[in-house]
Amino acid sequence: MDTIAIVLAAGEGKRMKSDTPKILHRAAGKALCEWVVDAACEATGQKPVLVVGKAADTVKEYFGGRVLYAHQTEPLGSGHAVMAADGYLEGDGYAVIVAGDMPLIRAETLKRLADETARDGLGASLLTAVVPDAFGYGRVIRGENGGVVRIVEHRDATDEQKAIHEINLSIYCFQKALLREALATLTPDNAQGEYYLTDCVEYLSGKGHYVKAVSCYDNDEWMGVNDRCQLAEAAKKLRGRINRSLMLSGVTMIDPDNTYIDATVSIGQDVTIYPGVTLEGGTVIGNGAVLYPGSRIADSTIGAYTTVQNSVILNAVIGERTTVGPYAYLRPGSVVGSGCRVGDFVEIKNAQIKDGAKVSHLTYVGDGEIGEKTNIGCGVVFVNYDGKKKSRTVVGKNAFIGCNVNLIAPVTVGDGAYIAAGSTVTHDVEEDALCVARSRQRNIEGWAKRRREE
Repeated sequence: MDTIAIVLAAGEGKRMKSDTPKILHRAAGKALCEWVVDAACEATGQKPVLVVGKAADTVKEYFGGRVLYAHQTEPLGSGHAVMAADGYLEGDGYAVIVAGDMPLIRAETLKRLADETARDGLGASLLTAVVPDAFGYGRVIRGENGGVVRIVEHRDATDEQKAIHEINLSIYCFQKALLREALATLTPDNAQGEYYLTDCVEYLSGKGHYVKAVSCYDNDEWMGVNDRCQLAEAAKKLRGRINRSLMLSGVTMIDPDNTYIDATVSIGQDVTIYPGVTLEGGTVIGNGAVLYPGSRIADSTIGAYTTVQNSVILNAVIGERTTVGPYAYLRPGSVVGSGCRVGDFVEIKNAQIKDGAKVSHLTYVGDGEIGEKTNIGCGVVFVNYDGKKKSRTVVGKNAFIGCNVNLIAPVTVGDGAYIAAGSTVTHDVEEDALCVARSRQRNIEGWAKRRREE
């Protein structure tokens, strides 16, 4: 069965009060419309058609070649939006139509809608739900044979029709040829001056085609997002799905309601995640890692059995059985090996720390390299910027850098070398050498007493 999905994404979303198009606001790591696009692609097995409008260039920049595009020149209703995709409705097969602001819709629900339509040889079907309070929703009007004969909007419904609790969820499946036929009959002859897609249902029913109502099993799926409050609610529900899936796959979460994980994150078994952890982008967490409260990790790789405490890690790679934090800051380009220690208030930027090295506390490592099993003392600064350009510092393996040392790049410290505490190093240090780069201590006896007497 050839099925294409049409995702309606041309609305301006004025209630979001934002310069960003509504469908590009993010929830649980993906744009609202991206959730719908991914579900539609999975359900049909091919690129969906994205109907774009005023913000077409911004939307195209986000999705690139992942979708096909149709352009709605002006906002004249859902039927008009589907008309814009007419070029994709040629030939046999079916078209699933869904709004781009429904991020909770599942691929299996869209596929079930399409499969039932094709299996029964129907002209059209639509997703419906029965709710206790149907206020504001279009009511599903069924005929004697149980098929849908039309949709009546709440404002147009009679008291008898308002008593109906089955509502239209604005998700449809049509035979392409019949949809094109029905679209050609639409007129904007209504109070809104718009072309209503719901009128296609009434048209096909009137032509003798059975239109089926397919029940939606999960009421969360048809939730639309129109403002920031609904955005937060949808994001919470999406995170709940993500966290549940991860826990069922072997991840321990101390408090799932306060754990924030993007859909694009990958986590291994036996990982333990404490409250207040945020995992973003393409982050990968290895088996057995422990993430303590308050850490943010974005687009980074954390090795197996590594622990992270109260730290920020951005575009970095960390090996296995390494400890990070508390309060460490790993900036883009940082690569930390296995068996390492990155301690409290350490900042690392565009630097490589090899296996077994220790950078314990209050140190800045920028544009540098630290060899295996080297120890970096407290308060060390890799001085990488001279006001015009940044340069690199290389420290060999098994070296010892004392506390409060400044390494003025570019400089190289050889394997096994020692740098005395308080030194400012401006020249290379040979292997196994001791570098003392500070003024010799001088004690003046009685000086403090005389000063007090004066």
